[in-house]
Amino acid sequence: MPTDTTSPTPPARATPGVVRILGVDPGLRITGFGVIDQCGQSLTYVASGCIRSNEKETLPQRLGTIFSGLRELAEHYQPQQAAVEIVFVNVNSQSTLLLGQARGAGIAALVAAGIDVAEYTALQVKQAVVGNGHADKVQVQHMVRRLLALPGDPSPDAADALACAIAHAHGGQGLGAFATKGLRMRHGRLA
Repeated sequence: MPTDTTSPTPPARATPGVVRILGVDPGLRITGFGVIDQCGQSLTYVASGCIRSNEKETLPQRLGTIFSGLRELAEHYQPQQAAVEIVFVNVNSQSTLLLGQARGAGIAALVAAGIDVAEYTALQVKQAVVGNGHADKVQVQHMVRRLLALPGDPSPDAADALACAIAHAHGGQGLGAFATKGLRMRHGRLA
């Protein structure tokens, strides 16, 4: 099972009328995850945590850790839907490439588990959760805590994953579901 997991409730399959959503914040070193249940407009926290890969391992081994960690989460929590953050183009092309590979391993694991996957930009996630597409990580952590009635702020990576799941629950089914009026593409991102 992935490391740093927090789960106050049993991992049982979501009840009828409830949609279980797995949010993923991909990263080669740390991949955050968050699981929520949605019943109408009500959101309930299920679990969150991180999948950590060993920096001393080869790239294929690290990608395998992400793949197997997300497959385990899919089997354990049985989400019907998943939301994954889209990689933005970074100044360092090598970092962007590695992050894209981590994201690909995660998406492949979810698709192999038979889960519908939606994708969201960081701007869309922050807009849906904080109301400001340029919010910082602390604001995202605080709003995730408030929206899910958590006793404390989740770790930054888990908060980003939970925020992705919340954005999916609030906004629908991936890119195109959010209003983009007035936004334009800048450096590969909506701005």
